[in-house]
Amino acid sequence: MRLLIATQHGNIVGGAELYLRSILPPLREAGFEIGLLTEYGRPDTDDGIASRCPPVRWWDVGQLRRAELLESLTAWQPAVVFAQGLADQPLERSLAERLPVVMFPHSYHGACISGNKCHSWPGYEVCHRPLGPACLALYLPRRCGGRNPITMLNLYATQRARLDTFHHYRAVVVSSEHMRAEYLRQGVPADRLQVLPHFAADSFPDSRPPAPRPRTDRLLFVGRITKLKGLEFAFDALPIAAERLGRRLTLVVAGDGPDRAEAEADARRRGLPVEFLGWVDGARREMEMRSADLVVVPSVWPEPFGQVGTQGGDVGLPAVGFAAGGIPDWLLPGVTGESAPGDRPRASELADAIVRALADDAHWQRLRVGAWETANRFTVEAHMEQLIPILHSVAEE
Repeated sequence: MRLLIATQHGNIVGGAELYLRSILPPLREAGFEIGLLTEYGRPDTDDGIASRCPPVRWWDVGQLRRAELLESLTAWQPAVVFAQGLADQPLERSLAERLPVVMFPHSYHGACISGNKCHSWPGYEVCHRPLGPACLALYLPRRCGGRNPITMLNLYATQRARLDTFHHYRAVVVSSEHMRAEYLRQGVPADRLQVLPHFAADSFPDSRPPAPRPRTDRLLFVGRITKLKGLEFAFDALPIAAERLGRRLTLVVAGDGPDRAEAEADARRRGLPVEFLGWVDGARREMEMRSADLVVVPSVWPEPFGQVGTQGGDVGLPAVGFAAGGIPDWLLPGVTGESAPGDRPRASELADAIVRALADDAHWQRLRVGAWETANRFTVEAHMEQLIPILHSVAEE
C-alpha cells in the first residue's frame, strides 16, 4: 500500500520532523511503500526525516510547477496521504480534494491567527475561542501575536482557508485530549477525530522503575527560550519555593532561543542560581534529567502535548508545570508531578507546585515512579498500534 507523507521540512528542524523520523521505519515494516512530499530541505540526508529508512520516493514542492506536481502525485496513486500541515495552503487544499488525507496538526493549524492560542495582555491567558471574525477584534488589543494589522489580516485569511480544508480530510488525529476539544470547537466532526498516545521522539523508558536516590535540589528546564515557554515564571517561582522549602534550589536551563540573552541578563540582575547550558543533544539532556529533581514546564501557551514531560518520565523524573493544553494528559497531580492552574498562569502557584512535589521525600520518590509508569503509556509502539489501523481504514474507504 502506497502512503504519501506531506510535510513542510525534509530535514530535522523541530518536533514534527523528529516524529516523522521515528515513525517511518515502523510504517515500512507494516508494509507501506512510502513517498515524501516536502516544501523545504532534503529528507535523504544524514539529518533528514528519511535517514533511518532510505530509499523513499520524494517530491520537492519547489522543483515542479503546481499542475505537474499534482499530476505526478496522482499518477503515483497513493492509497492514503498522511499530512502534517503544509505552509502552502492552496497545495494542502488541492491534496485534500484529490486524495484521501489523514491530517495530523502538530500545532494550532487553522485554529488561531497567530497559532499561539493565548493572549499576552494584560497578562497571559489561554484562549478557547473558535477562529472567527471576533478574533480580529481581539488580536491587537490582547496582543495575541504581532502588531501589524496587515499581517494579521493575511494570517487570518490563511488560517480560515486551512480550517475550511479540514472538512475535506477523511480523518484527523491529534496528540492530546486538549487538541481534540480544540478541533471540536472549530467544527471538526467528532467521528473524524481521534487522540493517539503521543511519544517523545528519540527517548525510551527505562526498563525498570527508578530506584530511590537523594535529592539534588536541581530543577531542569528544557526547551526553546521564548516568552511563550514561560522561563520568567520559573525565575519568579524559584526563590519563593526555595524559601518555603528552606533549601537552595538551582535552575538548569538546557536550550537556546531568541530570548536567551535577555533571560541570562535577568537571572544575573536578580542574583538567581541559574545555569545556562545552551542547546544540548539527547545524551546530555538525559544526563541532566537523571541528576535533576524536577523538570519544570512553565509554558504560558497551551502546549499541544509537551513531550519534555514524557522524556523526563522515561528516566523517572517528575514534572511541575501549568495545567494547560495537552500537559494534563501526562502531568497528573500527585502521580507524575504537581501542577498549577494554567488558564491564567501565576508564578506563586507554580512555586506552590514545586513545594508540593519536594516538601516530602517519600512523596517525591512516589512521583518518580508514577512519572516512569505513565511514560510507558506514551511510546512509539502504542502510537503506531492506533495510527496504522486509521491509515488502512481511510485507504479502504
